[in-house]
Formats: sequence, C-alpha cells, structure tokens
Amino acid sequence: QVQLVESGGGLVQSGGSLTLSCAASTNSFSSRVVGWYRQAPGNQRDLVATISGGGTTVYADSVKGRFTITRDNAKKTVFLQMNSLKPDDTAVYYCYYRGIVSTVWGQGTQVTVSS
Repeated sequence: QVQLVESGGGLVQSGGSLTLSCAASTNSFSSRVVGWYRQAPGNQRDLVATISGGGTTVYADSVKGRFTITRDNAKKTVFLQMNSLKPDDTAVYYCYYRGIVSTVWGQGTQVTVSS
C-alpha cells in the first residue's frame, strides 16, 4: 500500500510564502502523476496542481503564476511552492498519487493565510 507523508503547512500572512512537501513510499513514483488538491471548510476538494512523470504540469486558474509544483523522483517527493498567498488559499491541502489501480491521498496539511 502506497503511503504519502505531507509536511510544510502552517500559518502565514497574506503575501507570504510556504512550501509543501509530500514523500511517497512507492518505487513507481517517477512514472506516475502526483499533485495537490485543497479543501476549504464547507467546500468540495478542488485541484490545485498536478505534475506527470514527464514533468508536464497543470494548475488551477486561481493559483497560476503564484504556485509552482515540482518533483524529485530520486527522493520520491513532490513539492508545492506557494507564493503571494491570499486568505482565499486557506484550506487543508492534500497530496495525491495516481496509481495504476487507485488514487492514494495524503492525510492533509492545514494552510492558513491571515489578512
């Protein structure tokens, strides 16, 4: 069973930056799509960014130009660099791994942006 361990969330002021990390336990990491979703209270879980094994990225319109997703296949880790954070970015951020059979989710990490 693939496991994902997230880190890097916290409290930051508006305009600040945070970097989230997600380490995977699978040796298939380098060939699979990984990424981040987020869920604010009362809202559905929405896509933030994804990155394919080949490095192709997809971003939600709301984060384009502010967030950057990268991956380190040797460390089996995906990162989300978040700049120019806004209060609307406040949410629980979930890492995900798209496996061959199923999608695996991390436990979530809270990001709170104060105004």
